[in-house]
Amino acid sequence: MTTLISALSLHLDAGHGPLFQDLSFTVKLGDRIGLIGHNGCGKSSLLGLLAGSREADAGAVQYAGQCRLQHVEQHLPPRLAGISARQALLEAEPRQHWRVDSLLAELELEQQADTLVASLSGGQHTRLLLGRAVLRQPNMLLLDEPSNHLDLPSLLWLEDFLRRWQGGFILVSHDPRLLDNATGKSWILRDRRLYSFELPCSQALAALAEMDSAAQARHAGEQKEIDRIAASSKRLAIWGREHDNEKLVRKAKSMQKRVDRLKDEQTFVSSGSPWKLQLQGQALAADSLIRLDGLKVRAAPEQPALFDTGELWLRPGDRVALLGANGAGKSSLLRQCWSDVQRGEAGPGWGWHPAARIAYYDQSLRQLDDRATLSDAIYPLAPLPDSVRRQALINAGFAYPRHGQTVASLSGGERARLLFLALSLASHHLLWLDEPTNHLDLEGKRDLAEALAGFAGGVLLVSHDRELIERGCNRFWAVRDGSLQEWPDAESAYASLFRASLQADADLPPRQGIATQAPPAAAEPPTQAEAQWLRWCQLEALLAADQARRPKHQKPQLQQQWRQEMALLERELGL
Repeated sequence: MTTLISALSLHLDAGHGPLFQDLSFTVKLGDRIGLIGHNGCGKSSLLGLLAGSREADAGAVQYAGQCRLQHVEQHLPPRLAGISARQALLEAEPRQHWRVDSLLAELELEQQADTLVASLSGGQHTRLLLGRAVLRQPNMLLLDEPSNHLDLPSLLWLEDFLRRWQGGFILVSHDPRLLDNATGKSWILRDRRLYSFELPCSQALAALAEMDSAAQARHAGEQKEIDRIAASSKRLAIWGREHDNEKLVRKAKSMQKRVDRLKDEQTFVSSGSPWKLQLQGQALAADSLIRLDGLKVRAAPEQPALFDTGELWLRPGDRVALLGANGAGKSSLLRQCWSDVQRGEAGPGWGWHPAARIAYYDQSLRQLDDRATLSDAIYPLAPLPDSVRRQALINAGFAYPRHGQTVASLSGGERARLLFLALSLASHHLLWLDEPTNHLDLEGKRDLAEALAGFAGGVLLVSHDRELIERGCNRFWAVRDGSLQEWPDAESAYASLFRASLQADADLPPRQGIATQAPPAAAEPPTQAEAQWLRWCQLEALLAADQARRPKHQKPQLQQQWRQEMALLERELGL
């Protein structure tokens, strides 16, 4: 297969030490590579080197003549904010007016063609960036975390785009399911080295874990031999000095040289991730931590309601996933309630337990003062002695010389790490987490799922990360059609959202795929009878789940509504 890119002995220094060194690799035509690694290891910097926007401190990158490379950035250039989506595409390729209108439909941006870019959602920004790159007809894309800030429907769209894309790509992402479904090869950047596997993400990580286990076993055996020879060398050196025996002294020196050589050749063992995310919390002896009773959720006080919560509650031990498309009002619910908590009084339609200590993780990370040093930034959230905060910072991977840095100098991943550290130190009864995985790497996401599963208090989580939702949560609420509904499991909640998305798209004209090869035919949408039957099954599951609860926790009013809707469905289905 044709080689498009060759890199030899790349070295890049970040100012406080090398990001990576002696990286050598090739990229071939059609390669679909997932680039994986913890925050701060240099993934975006490596893409920058390949794109030509950064220069290596040592080493070289060579490109084949037929390589047509496009770098899809994480964020839209600020100059595009004040123009329309159509103009943003035309700016990328002014001569292709005929292609732009077709591409707007393919990107599902036809309705927003004349909308200012600044007014588009994060998922629409991602589509626009991809469209700008596609217009230049590349055969290799460099994609830097395109799945950040996407809702579930947009994630599925991106997954489908990558599967149908006929060229190659290098994809930086922390979404293991996206990587598994879209890539066939994995690069893992760790310990300033690049590990390459002809496997998708999950299999590559499992293979790396096996390599680590084998390396640790070899290292332990080698260390045992080193210790044995070193002890013999020390013993011979002592005997040589005590008995004035030059032969024993020379033998001891020879053995010490062998020890030094064995240390130089000893199997490398990874130091692993610089930090393990943890969450400390407490269970409050209470029937409920918060109760929702017809709360009208609004993006701003003067704006119309986005949805009505109905009657729901969250108890100690409940880990609730709040699902829905971007713009549905999930983050607005958290912001609206948090504003009431800060004011000290609940607004109409909801309330919280007066003894509950509540913490809020804002996806914009605005709780951290940009001007504060790392230790000072923690204090308002966790008012602990300076020595405790500094030791916690060191344990979280922030070395002592960095404690004088300001929050503004941190990367997004490091800011997220700092905020999680503060929340854990404070130990709350209830956590409200708004898109906490936006800046977490794969290990951080796994740690968060484990931390949520074992969290003693309650959790209300807004996220589109399917792995986190399924592993960390035990209740599932979905915003759909102006109301908040509970579903018995994650899959049925996803299905409700996907059906809503399909219904919204039903009146749009058919679209041609961006890739040269048409996608496989989609399954036929369910008939009205099938949809009614599925709804009946969901209502039955909701009713059974609620009746299984203790009587004082059951919702008789909702049970009655569910029974009435089931009876209506039974009549329509002729049951």
